[in-house]
Amino acid sequence: MPPTNPEPTRPNRPSAEPEETTRESGLHDPRLPPVLSFVRCRGLPRAAGVALLVALAATAFAGQSVAVPEFRYLVDFSVPVAEIVPLAHAVILATTLFSPMADLEQTSAQPMTRHRALYLVTLLTLALGLTALPLIAGATTEVFVSAARNVIGYLGLAMLSARLFGSGLAWLLPLAMFGPTLLLGVGSDNTPEPWAWSLHPSTHIPAMITAVLLWVLGACASATAGPRQSERAEQN
Repeated sequence: MPPTNPEPTRPNRPSAEPEETTRESGLHDPRLPPVLSFVRCRGLPRAAGVALLVALAATAFAGQSVAVPEFRYLVDFSVPVAEIVPLAHAVILATTLFSPMADLEQTSAQPMTRHRALYLVTLLTLALGLTALPLIAGATTEVFVSAARNVIGYLGLAMLSARLFGSGLAWLLPLAMFGPTLLLGVGSDNTPEPWAWSLHPSTHIPAMITAVLLWVLGACASATAGPRQSERAEQN
């Protein structure tokens, strides 16, 4: 009988290289695309670019001041440009609170409250970073602290406005506060009124507390509430 041919032996190959698996898992992180989608669908890159242009313009005029147009008394009170520009940062960034995927986020298997909260903290960090740019042009630390306080407070008002009236009207409550502050916010003794928190110096503790409370209220309203009916109507 002819000898039977033995079956060829096959070299043992490892099923998967541990290092390659680790690298692939790092490059293809399943959490990354949802995060990018969460940010991009809100138009944050575009809004951040517009806010950066405003911040650069404010940096160019960091040494200038704007006279407060008081109608009640003849006072001589002015506000640095760097302390007014945070209003624009807050309004521009608050327009990104609208999500065209609000219904999908509401029915998501993962709770979206944490994602929204992290996104709001990201907005605040970005706003503070933009507010710090005038320091490059020689703005003082006192001006930066006042500007940071103002961007915190106005961002809170913008978040409340976006929650109540829609992101397209995020400017409503900030301007409703800013207008009377400029026109009526200085008393006869040439000092800001107690309620005009955005005009007070950086050392005024009640003004800082007011700004922080406004941001906390706006963040809670934006992070915990579901999509507005008007937002759903805009999607259809």
